[in-house]
Amino acid sequence: MATVMVMHWPEVTREQYEQAREKVGWERDVPPGARLHVAWFDDDGFRVVDVWESAELFQNFVAGRLMPAVQQIGIHGQPKVEFREAVGVFVPNAIRP
Repeated sequence: MATVMVMHWPEVTREQYEQAREKVGWERDVPPGARLHVAWFDDDGFRVVDVWESAELFQNFVAGRLMPAVQQIGIHGQPKVEFREAVGVFVPNAIRP
């Protein structure tokens, strides 16, 4: 069953997120197991909801691709990450902002 990853990382800026998107290239080279990525900023920082085939595949992506870029960019702090089992995933017309 699919896994939902919910992340809150107050220290991340919009510029750092854009740098991470460019360095990691997840839109050009989709990581194995990635199914959905939605990111936004609110009054309390950066937030993400992802859907992955499994938490293990997400962890592989974090260790192998995301964290090396995070370290290069100099993003500080630690994200709060939660995993939940998805009971349904429906993306009828995915949009790009």
